[in-house]
Amino acid sequence: MTSGLLLAAQPPAAAGINLIKNPGFETPGTGADGMPDCWSRSGWGDNDFTFTTTSDARSGSRAMKVELTRRVDGDRKALITESAACAPTVAAERQYDLSLWYKSTTPDAAITLFRHDATAGWQYWTDLKTLPVAAAYTRAEVRTPVVPPGTDRIAWGVSVFGTGSVTTDDYVMEEVAPPAPDPVCTGTAEECAKGKWEVLGVKNPVRSMHSVVLRNGKVLLIAGSGNDPEMFRAGTFTSAVYDPANGSFKTIPTPVDMFCAGHVQLSDGRVLVMSGNKGYPSADGKIGYQGLKDSFVFDPATERYTRTNDMHEGHWYPSATILGNGDVISFGGLKEDSTGNVTAEKFSAAQNKWLPMNEVNQTWSYWGLYPSMILMQDGRLFYSGSHTFGNGTPGTGASIYDYDANTITDVPGLRNKDERDESASVLLPPAQDQRVLTIGGGNNERNPVANRLTDIIDLKQPNPAYVAGPPLPQGLVDQGQGKRPQTGDEGKMFVSAVLLPDGKVLETGGGLHDRADPVYEASFFDPVTNTYEAGLAADPVPRTYHSSAFLLPDGRVMAVGDNPGNGSYNHDVSVYTPPYLLKGPRPKITSVIDGRWNYGDTQRITVDRPIARAELIRPAAVTHSSDPNQRFVDLPLSVIDDRTVDLNVTGNPNLAPPGWYMLFAVDANGIPSVAQWVHLGGPAAMAAEAERSAHVHDFAGDLAAAPKKPLKKRDSVPVSPRIAGCDRHYGSAGVCVPTVFPRSVKATVKARCDWLADHDYGRLKVNGKDDPLRLDPNRDGTACGKGDVPRNPLTGRDRP
Repeated sequence: MTSGLLLAAQPPAAAGINLIKNPGFETPGTGADGMPDCWSRSGWGDNDFTFTTTSDARSGSRAMKVELTRRVDGDRKALITESAACAPTVAAERQYDLSLWYKSTTPDAAITLFRHDATAGWQYWTDLKTLPVAAAYTRAEVRTPVVPPGTDRIAWGVSVFGTGSVTTDDYVMEEVAPPAPDPVCTGTAEECAKGKWEVLGVKNPVRSMHSVVLRNGKVLLIAGSGNDPEMFRAGTFTSAVYDPANGSFKTIPTPVDMFCAGHVQLSDGRVLVMSGNKGYPSADGKIGYQGLKDSFVFDPATERYTRTNDMHEGHWYPSATILGNGDVISFGGLKEDSTGNVTAEKFSAAQNKWLPMNEVNQTWSYWGLYPSMILMQDGRLFYSGSHTFGNGTPGTGASIYDYDANTITDVPGLRNKDERDESASVLLPPAQDQRVLTIGGGNNERNPVANRLTDIIDLKQPNPAYVAGPPLPQGLVDQGQGKRPQTGDEGKMFVSAVLLPDGKVLETGGGLHDRADPVYEASFFDPVTNTYEAGLAADPVPRTYHSSAFLLPDGRVMAVGDNPGNGSYNHDVSVYTPPYLLKGPRPKITSVIDGRWNYGDTQRITVDRPIARAELIRPAAVTHSSDPNQRFVDLPLSVIDDRTVDLNVTGNPNLAPPGWYMLFAVDANGIPSVAQWVHLGGPAAMAAEAERSAHVHDFAGDLAAAPKKPLKKRDSVPVSPRIAGCDRHYGSAGVCVPTVFPRSVKATVKARCDWLADHDYGRLKVNGKDDPLRLDPNRDGTACGKGDVPRNPLTGRDRP
């Protein structure tokens, strides 16, 4: 045990060579701006400022004073000159300890880093540490994240983004000692390379479509009627709470049909559940799903639902995004009459209720079903293009919505925008990087094979655009006749994407066609290298429609659900152990001095051995491949000693909306601790003040497309009752005979009936007199029944 601990430990930083030239501003410069040698004026925005080389020094005779006397937006900073002669050289995969001495009259100051990429040039990297007001010289120190590949130099300084002044002196930058060698694998060689799945002996007791990791580490699984019309007619609506500590499930009384509702974690840890299913489609296909306007909160402490006020209208399949002030905004879905909902709804955290429509900005736009709306660092929303059902999205398929200006601006580059049904979009680690990955997807109207497309957008760019990422790795697919390797452009929809504490993204599960043909494949996406690590262990349980995968506080991933078109449901529960849990002993967080964190805080923890990084991960609230609130927030370290670390908390609530988070400490080998729960936010007034004073950068500030103004007020948009891609002439409302069969299925009775048989549809009643798919030629009321497939009189076999 001792040898394992020593092997996994990272040596502490040792005092070394100061890599900064002219660290105390003592050498004057030669430029007209009067800045000292190797220092430059930097900043942006509408503000009045001065840069002064002052004699009020901590040591020597000179220091640098930056002062803002008026500010509307932006910042000013004295920055190490971005040149080969001045900017310190760094090595990829290494870390550096930064320190300086400062005096400040404003709380709005932070250490800001820029990095030079050998290909892309100089670019903003990250903010590391907020500096409290200090009347006397005070030392600030912080450790950089691991230097990304391709970075050869960095530059840094103190950004001042509020009225007041900051005087700095005696800058130091030292390289941290290299990490120890990789630890010894504690599993089999294959497990240590690919991880391992376990199918639990206990079954999920409900047909859950929604999965929420609660602030106590338990998991809320919401089914409602579970896509079962019989349960709907009986008024049997269910939820369950799973406790990973003892492997038990507890069923929870559920007041309404929360099947295909929206949900989000509120800042106090309760779960807001909005809308759901008021009614299933009619047997004749003339009426589609109908949305509820009911709304409830689930309290993890009491494990009970409590009604809130109603939403303005029904929203079956709504979005749900928490904002920097704790409010929740929701778009899209279907109304009570099955039409498309064009109204935005806003839940006020302060008032604990949905606001009346006259208090919510409206564009009267139809965003579709489960539109993926991701909060950006400046409070705007990025619609990634991921959605469920329906296609033909307007414009480029992705856009930025500015709530305050009430405008929508398209962003380019999303490939095959109308084949993004049941794709997944995630804000990549860390949230400070503001990059979004969109994975796979399909089209339930044309039913082609799901695609392998992955697209990445960097929202830090002035005019961001999606660029092509690496193709999704391929695995095995089962189309009802046994597993075979995927070929060509075959990818998957219904994919799950899970942010992991080592900074990678696990993608798992999925299917080749709408509600059919599970794909057994899993991979890691590495945001640092923009590459996939293919060939991981695959979940042995099919995970297509109505499946979820999510991170547990112990660092494992849990997967539930599978509801294919034949109406069945898989109650097996799988748990994935990533390779990082098979690399030896885990670091431990031995104490969290304060579990209630405010924005801009420095919070001290103790650990049992050195760590390389720490982060907050927002617990999952996932359904239909969608969790727009999932995020990984980096916590820059100020290392006191091997066992004591100060964590520097972002001052921007838009990067980490208020609420409960899992705090992970991770060593140099990527091995995470078990998470500790911490609450970020503080009083509502404090959170609001933090949002106003946060260091918000000028990202996505020069969009090429013209902003779209609000449309004329309207009640709704027409939506086809067949938007779910199911032909209701056959079977019950819980069964989905595809409106369009996969392209590989010939348009003959035999081919279609064979496909239905391969996918275990069983006997299907024909609803009414119409038979649009020609599945009941003998018109006995049973699709693909006896006598429906003609036989060859010579051979006695079915005709093709």
